[in-house]
Amino acid sequence: MKIYAVCGAGIGTSVLLKSNIDKVLSVLDIEAEVSAVSIATAMDAESPAQVVLITPELQDQIKGIASEVITIDNIFDLGELTQKLSASLS
Repeated sequence: MKIYAVCGAGIGTSVLLKSNIDKVLSVLDIEAEVSAVSIATAMDAESPAQVVLITPELQDQIKGIASEVITIDNIFDLGELTQKLSASLS
């Protein structure tokens, strides 16, 4: 499974979000390849990601992609990440 953590440039918020996604997936015992990427990468028609996690202020910029989009309100809230990833991946 391929998961994208997305922010505008792919080097700030997405890196922090990726780190927390990795923690949550480890606890849930789910194997996935998580990448921190830019919006442009996530919007690529050939994107291999099944799931994209993004913050609310950017979600309008990522419409119409094939991946499931999950909006994360607080990238530091492991409870929110756990709940949303569990619901999506189960």
